[in-house]
Amino acid sequence: MGPVEILLVAVGAVAVTAVLVLLVAVLRRGSAPLPPDAPSAMHVVLPGSADLAHDADLMLAEARADAVLAEARAEAERLRLEADRIRAEADRARAEVDRARLEAERLSADAVRAQADAETVRADATRDAERVREEIAELKADLERREHRLAEREERFDNVQRRVEARDAELAEHEAALERRKLELADLEEARRAELERVAGLTAADAKAELVSAIEAQAKREAAVTVRDIEAEAKEEGEGRARKIVTLAIQRVASEQTSESVVSVLHLPSDEMKGRIIGREGRNIRAFETVTGVNLIIDDTPEAVLLSCFDPVRREVGRITLEKLVLDGRIHPHRIEEVHESSKAEVEQLCVRAGEDALVDLGLTDMHPELINLLGTLRYRTSYGQNVLKHLVESAHIAGMMASELRLDPMLLKRCAVLHDVGKALTHEVQGSHALIGAEIARKYGEVDDVVHAIEAHHGEVELRTVEAVLTQAADSISGGRPGARRESLEHYVQRLERIEAIAAEKPGVEKVFAMQAGREIRVMVQPEAIDDLQAQVLAREIAKQVEDELTYPGQIRITVVRESRATEYAR
Repeated sequence: MGPVEILLVAVGAVAVTAVLVLLVAVLRRGSAPLPPDAPSAMHVVLPGSADLAHDADLMLAEARADAVLAEARAEAERLRLEADRIRAEADRARAEVDRARLEAERLSADAVRAQADAETVRADATRDAERVREEIAELKADLERREHRLAEREERFDNVQRRVEARDAELAEHEAALERRKLELADLEEARRAELERVAGLTAADAKAELVSAIEAQAKREAAVTVRDIEAEAKEEGEGRARKIVTLAIQRVASEQTSESVVSVLHLPSDEMKGRIIGREGRNIRAFETVTGVNLIIDDTPEAVLLSCFDPVRREVGRITLEKLVLDGRIHPHRIEEVHESSKAEVEQLCVRAGEDALVDLGLTDMHPELINLLGTLRYRTSYGQNVLKHLVESAHIAGMMASELRLDPMLLKRCAVLHDVGKALTHEVQGSHALIGAEIARKYGEVDDVVHAIEAHHGEVELRTVEAVLTQAADSISGGRPGARRESLEHYVQRLERIEAIAAEKPGVEKVFAMQAGREIRVMVQPEAIDDLQAQVLAREIAKQVEDELTYPGQIRITVVRESRATEYAR
């Protein structure tokens, strides 16, 4: 038996013993004799009461026995509970003993493993120590070999040093000999220079100055020739690349070659409608011109009337108004006012739709509605007979193609080109150049700085600072300068040619000036004895710069300076 079982048995025996001792004590206390003076049923002598006294004693004894038994039972119950508590404590003690035994076993196992690990570490340390000893031995042997080689190298270095010292001594002797030779040559050079100065009659300083002057003049001429060749090569290469880019852009774009005027023609169903348009005593035609601001020209042209106005939007409103009146048949002043208001709203819707269609054609999105409306109004404006909105769309396509060739953002270039003439929609309302007006409008409605700069610089009023501005200007020139795009008056054309010839003729050394190819090429004849080849190139550049600053023209003008030398002799 274990210690716990022995403890439980001992506790049980003690409890039972205690119960028995208590029971005996109670029984003894219950059967103690009564005091002498206590009344007793046995000492009462009553007739026929002997059995009653006996029964009473028995009942008293039983009552005392029951009380003692109840006390014994209570004590036994208390002892039983105490025994249960002791048993529970014994169980807990046994569990503690079990846990202590398991912990001891675990510690024993850990100790065994620790001993095994210690043996392993000891073995590894022994092997490492052996390996370190071997490495130390190898390093020691290697060190001995290196010391041996170092001793050999020191011996060889000593030999080389001795040879170097001997060579230095030889070089010192040679240097001394060369120094003596140099002094001799200096004396001979001085004597030769004195002889040359005596023979030539010039000092060394004068000869040097003359030589430097000749070399400087030759260097300047060679530098000018080199600069001219480089500029010519760069210009040729740049013109070739630019011509290729522009040619590709023009080949890819397809535009109509139509011109517009300030007169619109409205066809009538019959000549009788002319009288109804004029009205009684000219009432209708006066009301029409007053309300619309458009001049109505009725002549002998069969079944047609002309509408003339400098404002294309107003002219279009008048044309639609007259067309609706003719279709309706009711022509009188009040009806003219009603139809004019509806036609005005219709034209506004057409302007918005035209602007949206232009942006859809270009693939542009996210533009302010006011800019779209202004672009739409340019549908009814012309520049030298060219429709401005079509010009903007064409310029945007050309700019996008050139941007693609140059690997730039085509959408940004399209945006710059389609907005570059947006200021023309307000030139009759705001004073100033349409380029600067358009730049302010674009800046007001949230366009980026590159777009604003391209708009304000496309006519040279602001210095070009970005590639986008240069390409926008080029696209504008291409669209306006292509054949059939624009027309100009004869008077303006002649004045421009006369001014171009006058600019070239004012230059010194110019003999003749000819404007050729409708003013797109200027040939300048110069005097060969007054201007050389380099000055001819400078003269061409100066004339081109002055023409750019003073004149406005579509496309580009080529300036060619011709320097011709003739030699004439007579045979006799």
